[in-house]
Amino acid sequence: MASSPDPSLSRRERERKRRRQAMLDAARAVFAEEGYADATLDEIAERAEFGKGTLYNYFEGGKEELFLAVFDEASQELEGLIRTVFHASPGGRPLRDTVHEFVVRYFEMVRDQQDLFLVLVKEVHTIAFSDETERVEFFEKQQERVLGTLVPVLREAMDQAEIRRLSPTLVANVLFTSLRSMGTHHILEGDHAPTDGPAGAVRPLNNPDRAADALTTLLFDGLAVGDASSASA
Repeated sequence: MASSPDPSLSRRERERKRRRQAMLDAARAVFAEEGYADATLDEIAERAEFGKGTLYNYFEGGKEELFLAVFDEASQELEGLIRTVFHASPGGRPLRDTVHEFVVRYFEMVRDQQDLFLVLVKEVHTIAFSDETERVEFFEKQQERVLGTLVPVLREAMDQAEIRRLSPTLVANVLFTSLRSMGTHHILEGDHAPTDGPAGAVRPLNNPDRAADALTTLLFDGLAVGDASSASA
């Protein structure tokens, strides 16, 4: 995703940055269409309108390095969304409302690039159960970075007794695991999911607001009815 030109860079540096971004944009498109395994550098180079050799000048590791760069860029976009919603939230706004807004905007973001989202999730799961230590560490650091953006917000909410005092990292993990799971489940099912009760299944990418209602209710109210949740706390 292209960013605004940095006036502090020289013309040559700006051109190099522009070229790199064009390659990343092309890689995102090809990975989304073909998947990681079937994507080729030839396709990416053709889409970016550069020679294959030029691609290697920017990404010496070839397809793998390009994929990691695409994943890093997607992580930065998610971090940016967290900062926009949580860190720029007006003082005094209930955390529940802020989480609701974040969930809605997350599903909107996934909906706009769901093919790429599915490829990224699939590849992360594949690597997580592999013996590729270096790549496993890369994805773990990416996750820690994203979670670390949200953890201070949760810790502050705990300090203000707005939510129960638990591990803020654990809470952030639960939120993101739920989001990924709901988004992935919807994409894999397509639009042919069975209904779940008279209101039908919650389709997060079709109705992000309804999905946010369901997830925030589960996170903030739990499954217990009435005073049962407070009695067991």
